[in-house]
Amino acid sequence: MKPVSINLALQGGGAHGAFTWGVLDRLLEESWISYDGISGTSAGAMNAVMLAEGWRKGGRAGAREQLESFWLAVASSDLSIRLPEQLEGAVARFWLHAMRYLSPYDLNLLDINPLEELLKKEVCFEKLRQDSPFKLFIAATEVATGKLTLFNERELDLPHLLASACLPNIHKAIEIDGAYYWDGGFSGNPAVFPLIYECVADDVLIILLQSLQRDNLPVSAEHIAARVTELGFQSTFMREMRAVTHIRKYSSGSRWRQGWSERKVNGMRCHLLESDPLLEGLDGSSKYDNSKQFLTGLMESGREAGERWLSTHSTDLGKRESCDLKTLFS
Repeated sequence: MKPVSINLALQGGGAHGAFTWGVLDRLLEESWISYDGISGTSAGAMNAVMLAEGWRKGGRAGAREQLESFWLAVASSDLSIRLPEQLEGAVARFWLHAMRYLSPYDLNLLDINPLEELLKKEVCFEKLRQDSPFKLFIAATEVATGKLTLFNERELDLPHLLASACLPNIHKAIEIDGAYYWDGGFSGNPAVFPLIYECVADDVLIILLQSLQRDNLPVSAEHIAARVTELGFQSTFMREMRAVTHIRKYSSGSRWRQGWSERKVNGMRCHLLESDPLLEGLDGSSKYDNSKQFLTGLMESGREAGERWLSTHSTDLGKRESCDLKTLFS
């Protein structure tokens, strides 16, 4: 295959991010694919940073090792006693219900976040800032304004990564330079525009953890609540991609309408790797399941999805888009 450089946009989704781990693991086996920029939100941000940190330490093989090390560390941090499946689901649903009425300022007075110590062990942020192999765009949401904030590889530190994955019903807001931040999914999941405007590569592969379309109407209270949450985390991405299609529609065919910005949008080649049927069948509580069996199972599903995508669309990279933006987002 002819060498090609691409950008990655990695969606968030809690423990479901292990699926993206599997996709990336499969992509990293292809030596003809290199990477320019990576945009990540929440779990997608974790995968983006692990990919960059591993590549910094050991190239392509190092990236695979780092991703595996991170997700297995997430699994090993599960110290709870495993309950019977039926009871476990009931307890998870109870806590998801309780979190609607109790905040982390009530329940987590010491602001304990197991991810903090884990990340300190897995990533040397100082060295990554000095020698990141890729451009990084880590999304977080400023609580006061609701605006999307993107932290780049030159400034990235532990609080920025924690902010990207800070769910307000579980953790206290992360303070950075006097401002407070929550999960980046509220404002960009994932953010695509920096990959268009700040990267050289024209190909953007977007790895999604949520389906773009649900066929079944949610009717139970649990399924309605889950769908409302999904819509909240996906609406910004949908609006951004719709804006891309509109720019193309109104600027194509008329060179006088195309400034630098329009040319960049029109030059982007978009590729989607949509969520697996396995993910679509999981309930919301599974995003908090960090058991090794669950995470490695998602990883294997991700590898299979990556294999299917490559077998169908690898020849599109560097040449054409592999998805119809007009149909999907107009």
